[in-house]
Amino acid sequence: MNYIPHTDFERREMLDTIGVNKLDDLFDAVPAKYRFPELNLPEPLTEMEALWELQSLADANADMGHYACFLGAGAYNHFIPSLVDHVIRRGEFFTAYTPYQPEVSQGTLQAIFEFQSMIGNLTGFEICTASHYDGATALAEAALMAVSVTGRAKVVLSPAVHPHYRATLRTYTRFREDVRVVGDEDLQRRLEDVLALVDEETACLCVANPNFFGQLEVLDGLAERVHAKGALLVVAANPISLGLFKPPAEYGADVAVGEGQPLGIPLSFGGPYLGFFATRREFMRRIPGRIVGQTVDKEGRRGYVLTLKTREQDIRREKATSNICTNQGLMALAACVYLSALGKRGLQQVAGLCYHKAHYAADRIDRLDGYRVWNDHPFFNEFVVECPLPVSEINDYLLNEHDMIGGYDLGKDYPHLQRHMLLCCTETNTREEIDELIEALSELE
Repeated sequence: MNYIPHTDFERREMLDTIGVNKLDDLFDAVPAKYRFPELNLPEPLTEMEALWELQSLADANADMGHYACFLGAGAYNHFIPSLVDHVIRRGEFFTAYTPYQPEVSQGTLQAIFEFQSMIGNLTGFEICTASHYDGATALAEAALMAVSVTGRAKVVLSPAVHPHYRATLRTYTRFREDVRVVGDEDLQRRLEDVLALVDEETACLCVANPNFFGQLEVLDGLAERVHAKGALLVVAANPISLGLFKPPAEYGADVAVGEGQPLGIPLSFGGPYLGFFATRREFMRRIPGRIVGQTVDKEGRRGYVLTLKTREQDIRREKATSNICTNQGLMALAACVYLSALGKRGLQQVAGLCYHKAHYAADRIDRLDGYRVWNDHPFFNEFVVECPLPVSEINDYLLNEHDMIGGYDLGKDYPHLQRHMLLCCTETNTREEIDELIEALSELE
């Protein structure tokens, strides 16, 4: 039986209040032919039969636990301490997004406040938001904020920024006449070529460090050249890399964004993930989304509130910097617990393992006949390998013959990089796994 919480009297009272006779009248705005479309559905199942069906589907999945994974490209296979799952599974934290009656959710607000503080420490900035949907939307929001701050229309975008981030930015701006995105039309442009496009009409330059190819860009002095034109510098960063390298604020960036998935969030077939957004105090009232602040109540006790939240984002769309005013609350909690569990030294250790394991793998692969590793830039945990065979063939061989998930086929997004593979190593890849990868690749020479 269905449980219906309202009595007939209560339903009648509500309908009378809003001035309609019956529930169906609420759907008058929907064309009749679309209200109840015919659906080609199978016969209904009992709960037991549904469980059997779901179990058979689950049994068809491969046990990924015994596969060595060398695939990154924006989503990374890191070790997640069991503490993360134990905390986020607590019932009081079960909210997918930010709380909508926030001040009664002090535990969630405190977790978001701590998350903001940690992201601020990582990036070097004073102001951090309560998170965004993912790294791609965080970059798009940063570019739109730059347009709002500068009053300019031109956004210069490096082709070495993640393809998904670039596509998301173009989706955000597709129907906006006040924004023009340039720079990544030519996918072979280097950073210096992209920088040449920055002029007095430019709102911001968007770069990635490490970039999509895992390379560390030389950004010292870049901010001064961008600022000389009156534009802002937006940097997309891998948060794990910030455990080793200089934070964006220290080399003059105005906004740091990125994907928080490496911070204690499982791969989960692509989501949900977490976008972080940090910027300078001067842009505090122009940022998208929400900020949790710390205050005291009338009795002097510490408390947390949503502060500097622009109401326009809820009720005045045309006045808003952004119409996305929620945050990935549960994912931000996971990142907060992960960073708390690791601490400063732990994060440095994870970053160091990623760096050294990737360099060990790259050095071994570069010695193989037919393979060439890009060595023109220093890199973090990913590197590009030019291969003697199509990447799809190599990956099929690794998966079927060696239980390995190979690298990303760069030819999918960069047509001039056919037979180029983006390989990734994290702390989860053992030396034995890397040596097995080398042996498997050598068999294909």
